Amino acid sequence: MSENKAIIVKNLKKYFKNVKAVDDISFEVGYGELFALLGQNGAGKSTTIRILTNLAVPTSGHIEVTGYNVLKDPTNVRKNIGLVAEKIILYDNLTAMENIRFFGRLYGMKDTVIEERSEKFLKLFDIWNFKDMLISKMSTGMKQKINLARALVPDPKIIFLDEPTLGLDPVSTKHIRDFIVGLREEGRTIVYTTHVLHDVELMNVDKVAIMRKGKIVSIGTLNEIKKHFKKAEIVEMETDKTLSPNDINGKIIEQEGGYIKVQVEDLNRFMKDIARLNVQVRSFKSLEPSLEDIYVEISEGNTPEKSEMANVKE
Repeated sequence: MSENKAIIVKNLKKYFKNVKAVDDISFEVGYGELFALLGQNGAGKSTTIRILTNLAVPTSGHIEVTGYNVLKDPTNVRKNIGLVAEKIILYDNLTAMENIRFFGRLYGMKDTVIEERSEKFLKLFDIWNFKDMLISKMSTGMKQKINLARALVPDPKIIFLDEPTLGLDPVSTKHIRDFIVGLREEGRTIVYTTHVLHDVELMNVDKVAIMRKGKIVSIGTLNEIKKHFKKAEIVEMETDKTLSPNDINGKIIEQEGGYIKVQVEDLNRFMKDIARLNVQVRSFKSLEPSLEDIYVEISEGNTPEKSEMANVKE
C-alpha cells in the first residue's frame, strides 16, 4: 500500500467489445495536488473517473486510491473520496438538507456534524436560504451547488470533480473555482475534469493530462506542456487592413477585421512578409501556445512523436 501518492494508475484499460474507452493509461497524483484531466467527449475522462471511484470495473490494470486497491478494498476507497459527477446525484423528492443528511449518514456521520458542515457549504455557495426546497423545484445551477456540497460534507481526502461548474452562471463559477483553489491550499487532493480550459489556467493546476481516444497523449505541468508544444511562434497583431491567407507565410488561427492570430514557423520571414505588404501595424506580440491552442491541436490528432512525448514528465 503506497503512502506517498494519493492516486496510482498503471496500465489501466477499459474495453467495451471493440471500443477502447480507456486504452493503457498510467499516471500518478500526489497528495495535495490539483490534477486536471482534459479531453473531448468520448476521450475517456469520465470512464477513468468512474473506475477510480469504484463505479466501473476495469478490463485490466492496477489502481490505488489513498493507498487502497480499488478492486480489493473498495470500502476503504469509498470512505476517502467524494464525487461530483457530470450527472447530478440527488433525489428530486427530497429537500437540499434531506439529500445531504441522507448521504452524510451513509458515511456514518452524526447529524450534528452534518448540519454544521452543510451550513458552512450552503452559505458559501449562497443557497442556505433554499435548504428546505425540494430538488425538483431547483434550477440546474442550484442543483449543482447542492451536489457539490453533498460531496464535500463527509470531508473526503480526495475530491473528484467531473465538470463541477456545468450550468452555473459566471459569478457562481468563480466562487466554485476559488473554493477549489482553497481546498488545494488546505492540502486536499483534487481530480478535476472540464471543458472550460480558461478555468484550468486560472486555477494554476499542478498537473494536466490530456486524453484523446482513450489514451493520455500529453501530461505534465502547464509550463511543461506549453514548452513541449511550442514548435512554432504564435503571433498576435492588429493592422489597419484585413490580411489574406495568401499575404503571409503562416497558419491563421483567428481573424476578425484587422486583428489576426497566426502560427508561424519562421518569425523573421513572417516579419519580412508584413513589411512587403505596406500595412500599418498597430500592435504586435509573440505568444506561447495557450492551453486552448494545445487542446485543439491534440483534438485534431496533431500530437508530437512518442519519442518526443517522453520528455514531458509524468
